[in-house]
Amino acid sequence: MANTTFSDQASAFGAQGATEDDLIDFTPELRARALALVKPFRLGPIFTPPSMPTPGPNGKIGTLTRPGIWGSGNWHTGAFDPESGYYYAVSHQLPDVHTITSTKSPEATMMYAGRSDLTTAVPTIDGLPIFKPPYGRITAIDMNRGEHVWMAANGDGPREHPLLKELDVGPLGISGRAAPLVTKTLLFIGEGSDAVIGTTGSGLNFRAYNKATGDVIWTKELDAGTTGAPMTYLHEGKQYIIVAIGGDGREAEWVAMGLN
Repeated sequence: MANTTFSDQASAFGAQGATEDDLIDFTPELRARALALVKPFRLGPIFTPPSMPTPGPNGKIGTLTRPGIWGSGNWHTGAFDPESGYYYAVSHQLPDVHTITSTKSPEATMMYAGRSDLTTAVPTIDGLPIFKPPYGRITAIDMNRGEHVWMAANGDGPREHPLLKELDVGPLGISGRAAPLVTKTLLFIGEGSDAVIGTTGSGLNFRAYNKATGDVIWTKELDAGTTGAPMTYLHEGKQYIIVAIGGDGREAEWVAMGLN
């Protein structure tokens, strides 16, 4: 039987399960609504097994898993800086529902089969995620010491949602699959695109961060979200950053930006 090994050197840069403590608490009302919405689901720490749906008024739909199969650092990438030893992890916390079903075929070799139930939507509060932000984040990790140096929410996310507009919640992050580029002094990253499967949103902003502190140095609004990692090149003595953009219903294109 295979064992799962956990490192005790560095703390996790993503969600480690779905519990009531992880539900939003911007206001008591939102907290109460979130608690009511998760009652039909099994909750637990990361690697809580999938569950079989049970009927009845107190039955469970399945196991609510966070991050889900699209989440954390899966399906996109980070960037490593060999000079500082920093790894810039890009992650999002999109949950999903995991269930098991009975295998009724006489040829089946197992009694139950597990699956990620993408047809069962994770509940929201009028479109607002029920779990705490950030929904997409950048985490700078010192790989020599195993310590987090800084963290930034990647994008505003739903901070302008009608239920939050009167609250000063700050950037909440976007559940997009953005990929970064690290250079001598900066970290470049977009906000992802709704053209990429397994996301719940996208953003138009492309930013340069101070790679040592996480401070935003520069922001550029693009015509669509980024669909891949940026790259850099030198032409006639000038450095450029180029990135692919696109979106649902929008033709893909390349955008190149010169650095002063």
